[in-house]
Amino acid sequence: MENHDTFGSAKLPSEQLEPNLKYILNLFQGDDTLRHRFITNKGKQEHKFCIIYADGMVNSKLMSDNIVRPLMQYKFPENCNDLVGTVQESVISVNSAERTQDVEKIVQAIVYGDSALLLDGSADVLILDTKGWSKRAIEEPESERVLRGPREGFNEALLENISMIRRRLRTPDLKLNMLTFGRRTRTKACLCYLDSLVDKRVLEALKTRLSKIDIDGTLDTQYLAELVRDKPYAGIDTVGSTERPDVAVAKMLEGRIVLILDGSPQVMTVPYLLIEAFQSDEDYYLSYLFASIGRILRIFAFYVSISLPSLYIAAVTYHPEILPFPLLVSIAQARQGVPFPTILELVLMLFVFEMLRESGGRMPGNMGQTLSIVGALVIGQAAVEAKIVSAPIIIVVATTGITGLMNQKIKGFDIAARFLMLATTSVLGLYGFLFANIALLALLYQTDSFGVPILGRMRMTKLQGYKDTYIRAPWWLMLKRPKELSKNVTRQKRSGAAK
Repeated sequence: MENHDTFGSAKLPSEQLEPNLKYILNLFQGDDTLRHRFITNKGKQEHKFCIIYADGMVNSKLMSDNIVRPLMQYKFPENCNDLVGTVQESVISVNSAERTQDVEKIVQAIVYGDSALLLDGSADVLILDTKGWSKRAIEEPESERVLRGPREGFNEALLENISMIRRRLRTPDLKLNMLTFGRRTRTKACLCYLDSLVDKRVLEALKTRLSKIDIDGTLDTQYLAELVRDKPYAGIDTVGSTERPDVAVAKMLEGRIVLILDGSPQVMTVPYLLIEAFQSDEDYYLSYLFASIGRILRIFAFYVSISLPSLYIAAVTYHPEILPFPLLVSIAQARQGVPFPTILELVLMLFVFEMLRESGGRMPGNMGQTLSIVGALVIGQAAVEAKIVSAPIIIVVATTGITGLMNQKIKGFDIAARFLMLATTSVLGLYGFLFANIALLALLYQTDSFGVPILGRMRMTKLQGYKDTYIRAPWWLMLKRPKELSKNVTRQKRSGAAK
């Protein structure tokens, strides 16, 4: 069976219109949305054309006013030597008109919303920019809402996403490399970076990994992220993502690379540093004092989320002497009549909480919030009254869940680390808790993102390295960008405020 996914260097078979039209229609056999229209110019010398397009993908008014009508009304000179060139330069008025004989280019143009204009007497085809499909309006991303700052978010249109980056980076230093992924989807993508800031080794490593991808289709940047990431089985992200153009530009200004995929509002960023999970999008739009407090709280909340259940198990089961006596008596009284061991109570309620959170996230807006709140209250209260679990377990699980929700960007690693600590602590007590901490730190220290340690500045000893990690220093003190990300570290000259 003939494979129409790739055509190599195939060209149209004839200089006559009918055989060429038949050849292209045969490639789209079974596609009822493909349309073609014959156009005849009856001047001193009759010229025949045919325009081919996909229904619903083109701007009908543009096609009628700027292509069809001019072709019918234009007065061609007698014995026109270069009919295709004349049409391209003097007749039609569209943003782009490319002359080609390449069958693959023609096919990809048609399925992407362009039109192919065939001319009788020439094997050349004009690919005309007539894109006109509907798309989602630019709006603020639901998952990255801010109190202060830009409200724009990426949508599913590649060219619109590129334009939002161009508006913020008005410099020829911005480089845009177009790529294609997927043997069948032929999805367009764009690699964006600032040439004077990007680390060329990281850029080459990313291009090499992307060039090795051989997959049927790519519908989201997560497809590509999983195929190019470091340590895919480690459970920690080594590729960043965002839906906000201002965040993408800010990362590029630090030397990162952004990959935009057509059809996906999520863009991919590399290299990735762990501190990005604790940085809020509005940290740089609010006071540095307020932003620093918020960042410290998020880092603290992450550690509480992964360690609190394990510390409770260790204190109650293995090391009750570390608890104040009144608290120990209170916990013992609350556990009277509960048939399950503490570890089973805790694991059971953590699973229930994660199920409520997941179902709440999948339900429509207000209904999902209501389900999460009411479900947690009703199930928690009923479980305590029925003596299935004790009240302190509900407090521990609720605190764990709330602190976990503060860092949605690192949710997967949060849950994995929490259950790893639970497993080791339930067997070895505090020793198991310490072993789990050491194992996690060792994993983080050994994990790189395209050759850059993901801990980055978090493991530095010099004060300069902490200016945009655990805290957000004032702008007048952030004179340099992270040296792990860019060889050009100078961000700004020392300002008057710093003197």
